Amino acid sequence: MKFGWRFRTKRNGSVEIRVADEERQLIAELIEQLRELVLSTSPEGSVDPSIRRLYPTAYVEDAEREHKYQRLMRDQLLERRLAHLDVVESTLQDEELSPEALIAWITSINDLRLVLGTHLDVSEDEEPTFADENDPKQQQRAIYDYLSHLLGELVDAANN
Repeated sequence: MKFGWRFRTKRNGSVEIRVADEERQLIAELIEQLRELVLSTSPEGSVDPSIRRLYPTAYVEDAEREHKYQRLMRDQLLERRLAHLDVVESTLQDEELSPEALIAWITSINDLRLVLGTHLDVSEDEEPTFADENDPKQQQRAIYDYLSHLLGELVDAANN
């Protein structure tokens, strides 16, 4: 199934969504994996760089202040992240998104991109390099590229 657009803003502010069933299934699987990842980390932080990317350092030069900040903010950030994942899961089969649901989609797709991009060692300053079909990470790179395009379309819909 091929569409000219996936997300289109309507006059009432909602966003019409036309995403193929295969894409919806992929997004559902990725959302489930992200939920498992964020729930599997300890509140004291993680050595997993992809999780650290979701909870960036606020105080680079002051470890004590950073520890306090993470302790205070991590639960709030986790709660908000999980709420956004819940919204995406509950609206995944919908044909229309409210402005609030659109924000949840943008946030969750961006989180997925950040985690996968960190795993693939993609820099924000450079385009990802796509290796040949024998590259064991080729599927992950294709998903990263898909998420990047999807995020761009969601942001465009939010700005219209």
